[in-house]
Amino acid sequence: MFDVDERRNIPATDRVLGEPPLAAAAERFGRQSVKRVVHTAQQRARNGDIAPQDVVDETLRQLPRGAGGLRAVHNATGVLLHTNLGRARLSEAARHALGESAGTCDVELDTGTGVRGRRTESVRRALLEAVPAATDAHVVNNGAAALALAATGLAAGREIVLARGEMVEIGDGFRIPELLESTGVRLREVGTTNRVHLEDYRGAVGPDTGCVLKVHPSNFVISGFTSTVEVAELAGLPAPVVVDIGSGLLAPHTRLPDEPDATSALASGADLVTCSGDKLLGGPQSGLLLGAEPLVTRLRRHPLARALRVDKLTLAALHATLTGPPTPTAESLRRDPDELRERAEHISEKLAAAGVPATHETTTATVGGGGAPGVELPSAAVALPEHYEPALRRAEPAVLTRVERGRCLLDLFALDPADDPEILATVRAVRSTPEA
Repeated sequence: MFDVDERRNIPATDRVLGEPPLAAAAERFGRQSVKRVVHTAQQRARNGDIAPQDVVDETLRQLPRGAGGLRAVHNATGVLLHTNLGRARLSEAARHALGESAGTCDVELDTGTGVRGRRTESVRRALLEAVPAATDAHVVNNGAAALALAATGLAAGREIVLARGEMVEIGDGFRIPELLESTGVRLREVGTTNRVHLEDYRGAVGPDTGCVLKVHPSNFVISGFTSTVEVAELAGLPAPVVVDIGSGLLAPHTRLPDEPDATSALASGADLVTCSGDKLLGGPQSGLLLGAEPLVTRLRRHPLARALRVDKLTLAALHATLTGPPTPTAESLRRDPDELRERAEHISEKLAAAGVPATHETTTATVGGGGAPGVELPSAAVALPEHYEPALRRAEPAVLTRVERGRCLLDLFALDPADDPEILATVRAVRSTPEA
């Protein structure tokens, strides 16, 4: 404990807030928010837990790392679309668009006529340009919402015909059948877990069928004695065909030849495609509905569409994703394995020169986020001792790695080359921490 005279040296609140680092923090977080942290630090000084001269430093330590309550993390896991890290990393164009639209903007205004405009029109046009096989498009707040709107608008109180092997569970215990049944539809299962035939669908479709649904399994693969029915075959049935492709790939991709895409599904005869916008498309969290104009218009005008609509920030970021330069997701998918290996060699050599026990090695990465299950993509990593993992995870900025065979692997697949110097500096900085 400090004596009374020493506690009198505790700096006044206004003096603390006038210190340049805290004045800047007040601009970022709000004066009242910073003031509350200052009062806590002052009380700690009164209690004798810290010295009076440490109030400013203690306040800085206790302030949040970001104004949004979220912490930036470098994704060195080798999982491109890591759900725990927010999946796709937005492009610089999308980030710029977020800033432009953060204030008042023409989200529902036609500035030419001065009358109300359609909220999603600019994104709708961009989607139709990206997927010419669609004659209309609509955006909702995530992939599950897109499927829920389609089910409600087409089959509420009726049946959806769905293969048993496609009644899947995805992340965090979320089950497609439960989502569909919550919309008031009845599910008509056809086929078995591993095999379904066109005759199964034909026998199930009838007057009470709202639609036939085909769901991409997303995060698992069934191999061996299997049989599925292609979209082109389902298109001959007397019911709308809805295809949930899951990961948001709008057109075929050479590195992911087996991943379903919106263009191919529609060209094969699907009436409607639903998917996410924050996975392989590389945009913000959103759900897309692409397909025939009468069908999409019907869903857009459904009362539920209002509850699922996206805000101006999502619209701005999605538009920039669709019309701007290649996204970080696209850049990672087309990166040369030799380039990754050279980066890993360079970083490991720099670290070794600084006294860090680092090596480099060839690894494999995955898409993640429910995309391209079972597909391994060539990558490279910097290998560190295992005890570096918690130190890097808690560092500033944080670096999330993976532990494999007793080593901490810093996989470069999802990392921008521009971030290499910062990651190199972070590894050097944590070398002396207790964890490392």
